[in-house]
Amino acid sequence: MSPLNQKTSTLRKQALDIFEAGVIAANPYMAVKQCLHIEKGQLKLTLKLDDENFFRSKHWSKIHLIAFGKAACAMAKAALEIIPNNLLADDGIVVSNYNNISPISKVEVMGAGHPLPDESGLLAAKKCADIASHAKQNELVLVLISGGGSALIPYPVNTLSLEDKISTTNLLLACGATIHEINCIRKHLSQLKGGGLAKLSAPADLHAIILSDVLDNDLSVIASGPTVADNTTFNEAINIFNQYGLWDKVPDSVKEHLDQGQKKLTPETPKTTDPIFNNTTHVLIGSNSISLDASAKTATKLGYSTLVYNKQLCGEAKYVAEDWVKYAKSLCTKGFNTPIALLAGGETTVTLKGDGKGGRNQELSLAFAIAAEKYDLNGDWVFLSGGTDGQDGPTDAAGGLIDKNSLKRMIFANHDPERLLNNNDSYTALKSSNDLLMTGATGTNVADLQILLIHPKSDSNTHS
Repeated sequence: MSPLNQKTSTLRKQALDIFEAGVIAANPYMAVKQCLHIEKGQLKLTLKLDDENFFRSKHWSKIHLIAFGKAACAMAKAALEIIPNNLLADDGIVVSNYNNISPISKVEVMGAGHPLPDESGLLAAKKCADIASHAKQNELVLVLISGGGSALIPYPVNTLSLEDKISTTNLLLACGATIHEINCIRKHLSQLKGGGLAKLSAPADLHAIILSDVLDNDLSVIASGPTVADNTTFNEAINIFNQYGLWDKVPDSVKEHLDQGQKKLTPETPKTTDPIFNNTTHVLIGSNSISLDASAKTATKLGYSTLVYNKQLCGEAKYVAEDWVKYAKSLCTKGFNTPIALLAGGETTVTLKGDGKGGRNQELSLAFAIAAEKYDLNGDWVFLSGGTDGQDGPTDAAGGLIDKNSLKRMIFANHDPERLLNNNDSYTALKSSNDLLMTGATGTNVADLQILLIHPKSDSNTHS
């Protein structure tokens, strides 16, 4: 195949620049720096309500640092540069996925499994629980939370094994369950999630600094809400399994625990009225919507008429791709004179039916390429779908970056794009066409960003 023409190469670079702007906007190090301050030897915490800032400060005798998530190392480094040594307890811990760990002085750093939990994560979770449970009144437990925390600190209730938790997580990931549904179940199988960490920390004070990886910034869902009240129930968890036809496949120990909870023989997760939350506060420092805004500003600076196609893109990836192509085709049919950027933020799902390799962003990209040919999307265009954490599913790619000739390159490499899509093998397809989005671990996580750049047909004819 011939190399990319200059126009396509330029569009691909611009899409990468727009994506990178979104990732930079979720920089966890800088965000933490902006919400922790020292005044007269005291740590001052920034709280936010809408767009107004409030502050919390106290003569805490000790500050216990617990950080977990894909951005944990960057967040912890920022906090440790601010917290005075005389206030910092010597039991701090930072837990992140293996690709994102880096050495940090003054605290223990541990790598753990993601998206599936592992024994290292269990050990780390037990250490987090131990720190929280030994914190005393007039001390502060400072918790730094980012996406991926649910898998990184697995601490099943005493009647469950880690293997029970892993097999249950596998079932949920494969069936296309939403992040809200998955976390509802996780919270009811865990000692830390669903407000569990806040419960262990009482009577000490607790403050959480949170980087959101969920679309509606629901704090009870981010990392399965270890520091906030949980209003889901055992009954809801059971209903989710039944909805997806999984109840008979769930380990017996999990079914027994959920049955015990439904019968009120096991305590529910802590709810909003629980007094343990009286001394608990939080601040949200980054989100998908903030990153989407940053991407949109960059697209506009590059000369695009910028539209947000969807602020909460969700649904089955291959169907989402087809709907988006139809919408883009309708714009092209109406005609436009200036280049258009259609942006989205969100988190699609994939129902596994094959045995291929890939992730939701790669599947969305491959499905978009197939749909673009099916509906004859004209003009010069490129489409990018990527995870802001740099990892899409169990692969080394962040997602996909395709153009109008991607399918031709796949076919030239002796691949059938449709067959690969049906086998959930988007990685193989995109690798063959040199369309994998490879960023490496970014150290942050605010879900996914999608970018479609289209130049009108007359413009593409001029520049081809």
